[in-house]
Amino acid sequence: MLQPTREDVRRFFCDAWRKHRASSEVSPLERIAIACILEHPEYQQFLADVERAMVADFPVEGGRENPFLHLSMHLSLEEQVSIDQPPGVRSLLEALQARYGDRHAAAHEAIECLGEIVWRAQRGSLPSDMPAINDAYIECLRRRLGRESS
Repeated sequence: MLQPTREDVRRFFCDAWRKHRASSEVSPLERIAIACILEHPEYQQFLADVERAMVADFPVEGGRENPFLHLSMHLSLEEQVSIDQPPGVRSLLEALQARYGDRHAAAHEAIECLGEIVWRAQRGSLPSDMPAINDAYIECLRRRLGRESS
């Protein structure tokens, strides 16, 4: 399993944005990242300043959203949807999109669940096995949609 460093993640997003601005060739993953960045114009100037982006800190108490974390969660969600893993995530995101009338708004609802599940797993309030984590994630998405468990 790939475990990129903080620097790797930051460089990836900055490089993808630089390539987009230069109309350079990009990889399929960079294409997805660019689409996410285009949906977040508030990050674009920051990503263009590579030196600043590589050293910026985003402590929780600072109240600033971490653009790298947020964009990484978008990428994670796109991957989940592309392979429907955990099973059912694709149909739930489609249902959220229908409810909100907007794919990006639906993605943000799903990202809230993803963040909650990661936080709970890190703090030990979820069992450590993937089926339990996946079940909790799907249940969170269902709650966002207003559905009861199936």
